[in-house]
Amino acid sequence: MSKSILNTDVSRRAFMASASSTAGGLILSFHVPFTQAQASSPEINAWVVVKPDDTVVVRIARAEMGQGTLTGLAQMVAEELECNWAKVTTEHPTPGQSLARKRVWRNFNATGSRGIRESNDYVRKGGAAARMMLVQAAADAWGVPAAECVAANSVITHKPSGRKTSYGKVAEAAAKISPPDEASIVLKDPKNWRLIGKRMARLDTVNKTMGAQNYGVDFKLPDMLCAAIRDCPVFGGTVKSFNAAAIERRPGVKKVVQVGNTGVAVVADTWWRAKTAVEALSIDWEFGANAQVSNESIREMLKGGLDAKEAAIGSSKGDAPAAIAVAARKVEAVYSYPYLSHAPLEPMNATARWTSDRCEVWAPTQNAEATLAATAEASGLPAQKCEVYQLYLGGGFGRRARNDFVTQAVQIAKTMPGTPIKLIWSREEDMTHGFFHPVTQCKLTAGLDAQGNISGLHMRISGQSILATVAPQVIKNGKDPVVFQGLELGGKEGQLGYDFPNLLIDHAMRNPHVPAAFWRGVNLNQNTIYMECFIDELAHASSQDPLAFRRTLMANHPKHLAVLNAVASKAGWDKPAPKGVFRGLAQTMGFGSHVAACAEVSVSEDGWLKIHRIVAATDPGHAVNIQQIEAQVEGSFVYGLSAALYGEITVSNGAVVQKNFDTYPVMRLHEMPKVETIVMPSGGFWGGVGEPTIAVAAPAVLNAIFAATGKRIRDLPLKHHSLKRA
Repeated sequence: MSKSILNTDVSRRAFMASASSTAGGLILSFHVPFTQAQASSPEINAWVVVKPDDTVVVRIARAEMGQGTLTGLAQMVAEELECNWAKVTTEHPTPGQSLARKRVWRNFNATGSRGIRESNDYVRKGGAAARMMLVQAAADAWGVPAAECVAANSVITHKPSGRKTSYGKVAEAAAKISPPDEASIVLKDPKNWRLIGKRMARLDTVNKTMGAQNYGVDFKLPDMLCAAIRDCPVFGGTVKSFNAAAIERRPGVKKVVQVGNTGVAVVADTWWRAKTAVEALSIDWEFGANAQVSNESIREMLKGGLDAKEAAIGSSKGDAPAAIAVAARKVEAVYSYPYLSHAPLEPMNATARWTSDRCEVWAPTQNAEATLAATAEASGLPAQKCEVYQLYLGGGFGRRARNDFVTQAVQIAKTMPGTPIKLIWSREEDMTHGFFHPVTQCKLTAGLDAQGNISGLHMRISGQSILATVAPQVIKNGKDPVVFQGLELGGKEGQLGYDFPNLLIDHAMRNPHVPAAFWRGVNLNQNTIYMECFIDELAHASSQDPLAFRRTLMANHPKHLAVLNAVASKAGWDKPAPKGVFRGLAQTMGFGSHVAACAEVSVSEDGWLKIHRIVAATDPGHAVNIQQIEAQVEGSFVYGLSAALYGEITVSNGAVVQKNFDTYPVMRLHEMPKVETIVMPSGGFWGGVGEPTIAVAAPAVLNAIFAATGKRIRDLPLKHHSLKRA
């Protein structure tokens, strides 16, 4: 971060642009006391604090929202630190501290399954550097070369003499040693890992199990007031007027505040009083032209893009339209995917305290740096006079990467200087004012030759662009690259795992007024359904086994093939399924990882679906914590299958219809299939875990449903379809 930015007002846009462009080596030498409470506990470097009793505090910049990143990153630091895992604890640094220290903790972003895969190198180096400094301190005390000393389990041993000391005893001296140059830090060979790759208990399990873990909605400060808000039901609408006087005398009500152009909040001594008051408030809205939008009008808008002449090309090889035109047989199908809500159990909330020279925010956020920038912009103060304190998230799924609720909390707090205000959205506000999974339709057309081989494939996606909502400046020539997740040729993030002699994948952008943003798994979800279900259609159209058909297309994609073969083998694809049980396959690559699934389902004569088992395989390159990976895969299937079975956000008169879990249900315990996870790290790269496997759950089940019933489901959710046998 340049000195000029550090010394001037920083807007959200300028701060984030500067933050994202900051590069350079590992910053280890900048020593500043972290907190007053730790003044007596030496900071070895930005990542490691060692207390006199050998307790090691590992600092984790990425958010913890149930995915296990906190434990995984601590494992990585501890691996290189060679400390006693039983005495490891963690804490979150703040983005304000990071800004003051030239972004020493680098990226705080916990979206896109990037927590471990993007920070693995520098956090391990942080642990290794701290170990080197501790060893050097012991060697200096003994007057021996550091090369004669070895560290293990928080104990340093001088090999020739057998003398020993602990980290806690030399920490103070180590903190005064100049950090090693980054180029001199040698990381362990993976074959020597003792913590990474093992089944380790999570560090946050006990508090959660005992109900002691605090989340944003639990946060309290002295003299804190609570706020509830109502925003215009129609996106793009505004507040015309409201009758504050009618509720200002209600018990506990302190203030009625217009928030921006679109909302009104009530501040009260309890949240329930704030909520009931704002619900009773008479508000006159200006809905605007978007009040005419409906699900039907959105569907027609997208339908028009399926055959539009103009489209942005994502992947292309040969001449697919020409090959299809002369093919012996043409197969065509149209699929669609609805809006989806993130629906975290903890609704949006943030606590803010504003004065004319300081603004502080306590928030469950997926990117504390972005939240700091939003705080600075909303507060009217430079970023150096703002701070954000990371709280645990009661679910994020991409929703808490947006900071609209933080901006609102700060705007309300500005009307009552010095008073902490905790804003909590009601469930109804949370459900109807999100940034939703984008709505799309897809037409797939393939040409088959006389032998049933694919001669050409054209995949036309019509629908919403996420970047058009969250980062329109990234779109060039009408192309949103995120639309093509999992469909790229040779892509490192999401490579297409099949080879076609002629291929065209393009996108006709159609953006309704409902805002879209990143939803766990993002566009990989529908893209995998479209591709994997259509591949299944083509296998049946050419009278070929779906596994064998895929294998012929995957000869040049060994990692894709490996996970597919693994699930097929474990599920017993080459053996008859139990009577009445049918199987379906799916595979993809997303967030740098290769994943596959085989689902086993049955459908009763009266149409009741039972998902018995899903065998899943994932190759994330390196696996940090096998237990966490298995839990992530299981959790991702709950999320993905809930969407496939029930998930749908609809629009009427411009507003979201679903308002709570009675109309936006999730899977119940008795519906959850048995999940068998195969973790098969092939090494050499770092992929994501929390999101990729979502994408294979739905298509594997849909393909199994076809095997069971002969019915091809091309639009979700399944709740709209009868599986009853004719």
